[in-house]
Amino acid sequence: MSDPVTPAPSERGWGKLLLALAAFLIIPAYTPLRALLPVEDTILLVAPALAACCLVGWWAGGRLLLAVVWVALAVWILAPEQVAAWILRKPAPASAGAFFNLVRGWSLLLAGSFGLVCLFGTGRPFFSRALGATAMALTLVLLMSSTGPLTPAKARFAVQAEFTRRNTEAVAQFRAVLKQYPDVVKSMPQMASLPNEVEGQLKTLADTGTVLFPSLLLLESLIALALAWGTYHRISRTRLGAPLGFLKDFRFNDQFVWGLIAGLTIVFVPALHSIDSTGRNLLVFFGALYAIRGFGVLSWFLAPGALGAALLVGFAMLWWPVLSPVAVLGFMLLALAALGLGLGDTWADWRSRARPST
Repeated sequence: MSDPVTPAPSERGWGKLLLALAAFLIIPAYTPLRALLPVEDTILLVAPALAACCLVGWWAGGRLLLAVVWVALAVWILAPEQVAAWILRKPAPASAGAFFNLVRGWSLLLAGSFGLVCLFGTGRPFFSRALGATAMALTLVLLMSSTGPLTPAKARFAVQAEFTRRNTEAVAQFRAVLKQYPDVVKSMPQMASLPNEVEGQLKTLADTGTVLFPSLLLLESLIALALAWGTYHRISRTRLGAPLGFLKDFRFNDQFVWGLIAGLTIVFVPALHSIDSTGRNLLVFFGALYAIRGFGVLSWFLAPGALGAALLVGFAMLWWPVLSPVAVLGFMLLALAALGLGLGDTWADWRSRARPST
């Protein structure tokens, strides 16, 4: 084994991490975003990444038991039916659906890439490792899709079929709820057409999710790696690197702006219409990174906890039908402002200025 990694500062409690884990596990599976986000069972992304961290931690001098437990849990989560058949000594069941195999394969590539990056890049910060791992996994996917059986056309068909399945389930559940309250439907005639409106809105989200599947999957993967990194450093004493920093300190290489410029060029130049989806995915991915950087700038200038409190209030308003349009508009304006601040931070470097006193 290699020498133990140099100890790093300790992580900061479980409270915020548990909230982030709960949000990451619940929101993609139990909200309308289920019709947009690529992976609804996000534990499929988190568990293998955490297992990879535990393996690297064991190689660096950590506990073998921790690695064995999390690898076993990851295997169980990724292939529950196959594991159950092996334990009961029964024939292995038929292969899962194409989309589940797609997600499972991506999760394994992502976790393996992150483990290798952590193993050979001990001096790099987390965000650099996470970007390197996602880039490595994406490169492997592109290579395999060009030579293997899973072509981009088949992958797109699997994604479309999965979104159709989710929307069909959601509309069926919505219709079942309305049937339980016929008196309400009779008293409000406009309720009769509501399922069709919901179905149309979900289809619009699904069409958007199909086009933006690569960029949204990369963003979900970065979040999963961050949660796995934070969880590992709370359950293990063997450090793999520095803990996750505060949002107010989040920044990255200013050269990332060229990714945003490339996306804008592809989208708005008619001659590049054939790769329009690539441009849109570049805009979403790098736009999201710059929006997060903008939220970091806001956190730097606002009082501690003010941004989090405002987001919680806005999220609560989403569940109140009367105020939900206001909340959606507020989130859109806030996201645009954050994108502008994050992009402007490339040249203005807002946080190098003195923080205003209160």
